[in-house]
Amino acid sequence: MHLIYRSLYSSFALLGTTVAACATTTPGGSSAGSNDTPPATFNAVASRPCPADQGGLRLPPGFCATIFADSVGAARHLVVAANGDVFVNLQATRRGPIASIPAGQIALRDTDGDGRADVKERFGSAGGTGIALHHGFLYADLGTSIVRYPLQSGQLRPSGPAEVVVSGIPGQPGHISRNLAIASDGTMYVNFGSPSNACQLKDRSPESPGKEDCPELMTRAGIWKFDANVLGQTPSIDSRYASGVRNAVAMTLDPMGGRLYAAPNGRDQLSQNWPSLFTPEQNAELPAEILIEISKGDDFGWPYCYYDGKTKQYKLGPEYGGNGTTIGRCGQLKAPLYAFPAHWAPLSVLFYTGSHFPAKYRNGIFVAFHGSWNRAPLPQGGFNIVYLPFRTGHATGDFELFADGFSIENPPPNGAAHRPVGLAQGQDGALYISDDFGGRIWRVTWSGSGS
Repeated sequence: MHLIYRSLYSSFALLGTTVAACATTTPGGSSAGSNDTPPATFNAVASRPCPADQGGLRLPPGFCATIFADSVGAARHLVVAANGDVFVNLQATRRGPIASIPAGQIALRDTDGDGRADVKERFGSAGGTGIALHHGFLYADLGTSIVRYPLQSGQLRPSGPAEVVVSGIPGQPGHISRNLAIASDGTMYVNFGSPSNACQLKDRSPESPGKEDCPELMTRAGIWKFDANVLGQTPSIDSRYASGVRNAVAMTLDPMGGRLYAAPNGRDQLSQNWPSLFTPEQNAELPAEILIEISKGDDFGWPYCYYDGKTKQYKLGPEYGGNGTTIGRCGQLKAPLYAFPAHWAPLSVLFYTGSHFPAKYRNGIFVAFHGSWNRAPLPQGGFNIVYLPFRTGHATGDFELFADGFSIENPPPNGAAHRPVGLAQGQDGALYISDDFGGRIWRVTWSGSGS
């Protein structure tokens, strides 16, 4: 199995999110924003025998996975407070065994040190994807708004009602999952996914041309910037930070909080909509899922361009006159930092800053892939967590499979038992993984020797 993955990885490799890092920076998948005493139970948990089934996961030798919580709901992104409490944003869902569990937020606590949450507190009447801790508040995406709850140190439930930080975020149609990353000064970056696949006159329709000067870019398909310390904000063209990013649910800040990174979901249906130009096999491998660094004013080319991971070039989309080899206006775009296989659907990016895992993982990147539905006739892929060695803004090697077992190999549509979404790092160095199809939260620790 791993040999198959490594062969696939090498063919797509390009040289080179969630809330992570320290107590004053919440970049998209880790412990943040609390002065609580760090958990005293970590050594007790780490010293326990690892479950033989690893919570259903397959990990590299020396790692141990336990089920921290199960059947909590459609668990999207999550964040870990300094005392080990885990906060999860729950999305509404009509699929799988958790379809009846309402949306909202849930707080989880392990009081006896057995590595499993024994206290669960639910709050909020609506939910979404992004969640973060910052300066005494818990921030949560509700789809068309970002709210914050006052959260006293060490408390599982908010001490007051939700306050609206941003409202008026575009909702349906299209991508409605909002991630958020908050820097130490309160600068908050929010993903607004596109409402369409490639801004066609008729969305996802065969040979429908694209819209020049795509109007969707004025309000969607980019990153917007707000101030997490200010209530009552609304999106505007002035608050648009970057454009041409189809749907960057996987987004985070680097450990220092100064650089913004994302792994956007690429476009679909090249062969379905343009069978005279692309074969199904080409469609399965195009476009690559890419890792990008985002600066103010950047434009990454959606909907006009897509990234070909084999030729390592942006190509002009067929809706705008491309034929699979044409580069055209796409030749001046900012190059990605890395290319992953197509259609794996990255949903979280996390810099690992702990010292619990072996030294090779420190300051590298974990990526959670939700899994594909459109790689036929090739096997469906993703449904895994990978690790990318990364230093000073660049990949230093090819990515490696870190965790799989979430799904059977090549599952049918909606046939995966579990689908990874969120990643978060505890202050003790444990890695938490959420699942929005089975409603499970895993806790991954290092139980081996060496570094």
